[in-house]
Amino acid sequence: MKNSPLYIFLTLLTFIAGFIFLHTAYFSSASNPYAQEIVLIVLGTVATILITAALINKQSELELQKEQNLKLFELKSSLYLDLINFIENIVAKEEVTGKEMVKIEFLTHKISIIASPEVLKEYSHFIDVLKKVAGDYKISPAESDELSLQLAKLAVKIRQDIITEEGGNKDELEKIIIRNVNKF
Repeated sequence: MKNSPLYIFLTLLTFIAGFIFLHTAYFSSASNPYAQEIVLIVLGTVATILITAALINKQSELELQKEQNLKLFELKSSLYLDLINFIENIVAKEEVTGKEMVKIEFLTHKISIIASPEVLKEYSHFIDVLKKVAGDYKISPAESDELSLQLAKLAVKIRQDIITEEGGNKDELEKIIIRNVNKF
């Protein structure tokens, strides 16, 4: 409601009416300096109240946004770590079951809700590789490496989604992460 035209209009109307009233009261009491002082005190009080209300309103808005961002961060972190742990278990077992493919399908739905477009694009490539690797329900060492490389690329996008960094070369970061994964 705060940004609605009606709210803005009513606020402006109230401000103008109050200004006209105080202006009239100030000049009508020109013969009595004490009355003018009282009008000035009322004007100062009103100005202080308006400024304080605006500051508290903005502070509440920022606090709510901060809480929402924190909850989203926690949700993303948890879901992304669940995905990585799930893939780790699959690779460690060297096989994929139909049940696990169903679980990855539901993880996909969850990721679709919270992930950034960049993560979703990279996740799509990851799913393609996972489906190719899991075609025979066995994971060979070569397929494990391919899956790990694609997961590393996904991890770069996940990192960029979770951690908003100022500056930095994203291509260099991706090369470093992939180089680290290829060392194994």
